[in-house]
Amino acid sequence: MTRIKFCGLREGEHVEAAVRLADYIGFVFAKSKRQVTLEAARLRRDIPSTVQVVGVFVSPTNQQVVDAVEQVALDLVQIHGIIPDGKLPVPVIQAIPVTDITEVEQQTEYVLVDAPVAGSGETFDWSRDIQADRPLFIAGGLTAENVGEAIKRYHPFAVDVSSGIETDGQKDSIKMQAFADAVKEREA
Repeated sequence: MTRIKFCGLREGEHVEAAVRLADYIGFVFAKSKRQVTLEAARLRRDIPSTVQVVGVFVSPTNQQVVDAVEQVALDLVQIHGIIPDGKLPVPVIQAIPVTDITEVEQQTEYVLVDAPVAGSGETFDWSRDIQADRPLFIAGGLTAENVGEAIKRYHPFAVDVSSGIETDGQKDSIKMQAFADAVKEREA
């Protein structure tokens, strides 16, 4: 079964909906319109252990990752850009644009392939062949309408969505449900 990651959550009501529908919840610590601070710990309290919490970073320092893991109780980190030197306290999802698919770091446990501009809501060219030697997350412009095709094409470990579950820049519980339903329908 393809797992689901809802990313860029900032509000308790959306975290509550995601807990019912997703396997992973992403909190964005990088500079972004979806950015949260370490105050995300208050949102974390309502997430059961059956749902993995992912901190999303862009070229962080080792200390930034460690602080977030400790203060928010992150289960994984997703890193765009440069992965810090040294051992990180939780598994790493290396996020790379599809154009850089050959640049996967050996120390990461997962790879996430995204559109050339992460968070843009744009899909990448799905005619590209993607080979990964570890569990693969597919991101970039996914919606309830196209996620089934992405699953059919790439057979990913997980699909990752942010803007595709938003209305006017805010998470939308109805779109979250539709996305989860579309993934389950494709798996049926």
